[in-house]
Amino acid sequence: MENEDTTRSGMLFALGAYAMWGFFPIYWKQLQHVDSLEILAHRMVWSLGFVLAILAARQNWAWIRKLGAKTVGLYFAAAALLAVNWGIYIWAVNAGFVVETALGYFINPLLNVAFGSMFLGERMRRVQWISIGLAAFGVLYLTFVYGQLPWIALLLAGTFGTYGLLKKSGTLGAIEGLSLETALLFVPALGFLLFVEADHQGAFLHSDVKTNGLLAFSGVATALPLLFFAAAARRLTLSVLGVVQYFAPTIQFLLGVWLYNEPFNFTRLIGFVFIWAGLALFTAEGLRHRKRTRLRD
Repeated sequence: MENEDTTRSGMLFALGAYAMWGFFPIYWKQLQHVDSLEILAHRMVWSLGFVLAILAARQNWAWIRKLGAKTVGLYFAAAALLAVNWGIYIWAVNAGFVVETALGYFINPLLNVAFGSMFLGERMRRVQWISIGLAAFGVLYLTFVYGQLPWIALLLAGTFGTYGLLKKSGTLGAIEGLSLETALLFVPALGFLLFVEADHQGAFLHSDVKTNGLLAFSGVATALPLLFFAAAARRLTLSVLGVVQYFAPTIQFLLGVWLYNEPFNFTRLIGFVFIWAGLALFTAEGLRHRKRTRLRD
């Protein structure tokens, strides 16, 4: 009974995390009139405030004394990648590229596998190679049809994939890691906000209550799904999480097509179908492999 309750609560946490990530475009669209760099800076500043409040509530400060130069350097690189990822995402959503942001997060799991093979010595199975090949063909097809790389999707997948690769070497927990990352980003972010304020270009406290509230709440919006994900990861198997992770880009894709009426014709659908086929094959093979592994054990 305890295992069933744990799995059920884990699934609720996972669905909550990916649903929040999936509906993020609606949140950032409400701030479309604010410069993307300013939104990004507020996200960094207020995220630190929120995670520090959680650390204070838990009295969880001991890890700070154990930080060394290597750990700080690793998380500084991760923070820089996270800032680039967040910045591209916010700009892309508000510039009308929600569908392409969804494509980036569909590609991301396959890119993670490729990174594991290239940098961590992880052996890829034949079906995984075929999955990545299908997705790569879909990207090349979209490039050929539209005459340019889907660079937003590739940058989102690349920065987040590299961020995950760096975090593989990290030793801090979810909240501790996010605290250090946002602390490292805090000074430049605050400096930018002070600069735009001095230049009379800042939106915060010079806009309506809704805008001010959304900017201030951006830290909670950023950290809350990460907390939900951390709770889900402790309760669910990686195979279950691997399937549920497609919930977020699916929501983003549907929002882009049906809510924001972004162009999505049959020609573009063909490229997406190859990528989705790669994901479906990758997921099915992964579930089958884990099942065989459990039976052997």
